[in-house]
Amino acid sequence: MPDLFGHTRARIAARHALITPGNHVNSVVPGITGATSVVLINEAMGAKFAQLLVTFTREGRASQPASGVQTFGYVMTGGGALTVGTDKAKVGPGGFFYVPAGKSWSLTAPKAGTQLTLFQKKYVPLPGVPTPGAIICDTAQVKGTPFLGDPAANLQVLLPDEPAFDMAVNVFAYQPGGHLPFVEVHVMEHGLIMLGGAGVYRMEDSWYPVQAGDAIWMAPYCAQWFVAMGKTPASYLYYKDVNRPAI
Repeated sequence: MPDLFGHTRARIAARHALITPGNHVNSVVPGITGATSVVLINEAMGAKFAQLLVTFTREGRASQPASGVQTFGYVMTGGGALTVGTDKAKVGPGGFFYVPAGKSWSLTAPKAGTQLTLFQKKYVPLPGVPTPGAIICDTAQVKGTPFLGDPAANLQVLLPDEPAFDMAVNVFAYQPGGHLPFVEVHVMEHGLIMLGGAGVYRMEDSWYPVQAGDAIWMAPYCAQWFVAMGKTPASYLYYKDVNRPAI
């Protein structure tokens, strides 16, 4: 049902946020043309990273120069020709890529309606550890594992769990009724987009119905819990910061 009479499921709180597709307002992002770009999460909200949703026309293009910012991209729908530094590949739905700080990237010749989720973060180097290399891969090639042994919750880890990486991006898929085994409270910040299905997300002391297309921000130490509801599986793509000193 469309939002009527000023009603919305969206909520922007001090330490968490829910933004639905019905709330989207486009932004102009330098280097992205022939597309609608929605900045879902960024520093203006209090986050230490940015999450964008980019939807291309057939003539669209994204081209980002090398900088101190690293980028993770996930192809939600469609596809195109991807270049990361000197690496080139065709990517389609479920394809993903990691662009280290100091490398350029571009996506050209996208199919009409191609949609990308981007996570961007200023890279924090770790003394004595080389910066990570570029990655181009497909989610179908990543083996999932039952989360804490629960077959109703499947976790796919898309980036290597290595000290060079200061960010992680995973896909979490739940069978109907599957849920996180406990309410998590931790130092890691999250950005998230629902890929499919529906459920209920607890953030702090609030409970939110969520469905495909919804985006979520959770600040460090935001109490969080999820349960998949309905008759179909639910899944989401999420970011977190990792592998850096506590102080």
